[in-house]
Amino acid sequence: RKAPLKGDLIVIASLIDKMPNLAGLARTCEVFQTSNLVVHDRKKMLADPVFKQVAVSADRWMRCDQVAVEALPSFLAEKRASGYTIIALEQASDSTPLHEFRFPPRAVLLLGKEKEGVPQPLLHLVDECLEIPQQGIIRSLNVHVSAACCLWQWR
Repeated sequence: RKAPLKGDLIVIASLIDKMPNLAGLARTCEVFQTSNLVVHDRKKMLADPVFKQVAVSADRWMRCDQVAVEALPSFLAEKRASGYTIIALEQASDSTPLHEFRFPPRAVLLLGKEKEGVPQPLLHLVDECLEIPQQGIIRSLNVHVSAACCLWQWR
């Protein structure tokens, strides 16, 4: 496996439930060589036929760890103590537009739940919020598409 192109990025997808989103995200993380993809139920994800079809073989070429939703606050605190900047991809009043943001060398990207985003208790634990400026009527992009935009910007 090649070293990441730029820095160390851990993508947290523990809040994501839909298998096509997790599969697309795994494939995107492998393509852009993130350090790790964190999900809530790795065993279930890897056994799912939809995941296998959409992810192709991405899971064989990348690190993927499991962190339950309930354990996210302590996981984020542990990563911050290890020198990571915690970043949420969320439309919030103090969000930084993605095109204006410079990723730090060590970052954790927290993705929100489909349709609901990042829960308020977790938003209080992040250092930065990023958003993708949009012009249409629909309020947000699909979580996998949003993550792909961020990973492209990071790379």
